[in-house]
Amino acid sequence: MIQKISKYLSLYFAMFRASFIADLEYRANFLTRFMTDIFWYVAQVLTFEVLYNHTPLIGGWNLAQMRVFLGVVFVVDALYMIILSENLDQFSEKVRKGDLDLLLAKPVNSQFMISLQKASTAAIGNLCIAISWFIYSIVQLPSFEWLRLLWLIILIPCGLIALYSMRFIMAATAVIFARSENLQFIWYQIYRLGMRPDSIYTPWLKWTLLTALPVGVIASVPARALLEPPHWGLIAWVLILAVILLKCTGKFWRFALKSYSSASS
Repeated sequence: MIQKISKYLSLYFAMFRASFIADLEYRANFLTRFMTDIFWYVAQVLTFEVLYNHTPLIGGWNLAQMRVFLGVVFVVDALYMIILSENLDQFSEKVRKGDLDLLLAKPVNSQFMISLQKASTAAIGNLCIAISWFIYSIVQLPSFEWLRLLWLIILIPCGLIALYSMRFIMAATAVIFARSENLQFIWYQIYRLGMRPDSIYTPWLKWTLLTALPVGVIASVPARALLEPPHWGLIAWVLILAVILLKCTGKFWRFALKSYSSASS
């Protein structure tokens, strides 16, 4: 098992290095990507800064706490952009152009290859901005317990697994339907719900976002671990959910491949 994990890690780092070298050929892309995403970060921050001019609390959190939540959102989103986004966003194109045939022919797990083949190293600047904002927001909290940061070692990977699993299943529908742009649009609307604290939603919607469509675990649960007393039941659920989603993702991928007919056929 350890040998297998080591093999896949070595393969991923090799692909990451190749992606970085390829991205360096278009260095202007680093700058334009950096500048474009700065506007997105500013828009998210200003949205809540303006709202807090009219109310002291949103979903039970004050402005300083909401800044921490945004910091978690930015970090998770940046990691997703670097590791997964480019691969899953291009999933449908790979199916239509026949690139999936080449990946299926490789002597490596096809789900691994199609999920992690290309890293978006231009988004490393995003991660630097995200970490800077997160550190700034944490420092602004009075008497913050720094040991709480250890929760992020567990909860951020679980959030990324939830994010990956839902996005992968939505993207993999292209193998079954060939064209699934409408489903991808639905995904982005669901993802946007996870970019807001789960406490602002009605109880039934909050429950849905923590179970059936668990975008709530992406940022809300890690932020709660930093800002509130530990919710042991919720933390245990997030760990169990990550395992369930990974297994479901693998099963759905194998099911989807049964419906796949080669682009060259």
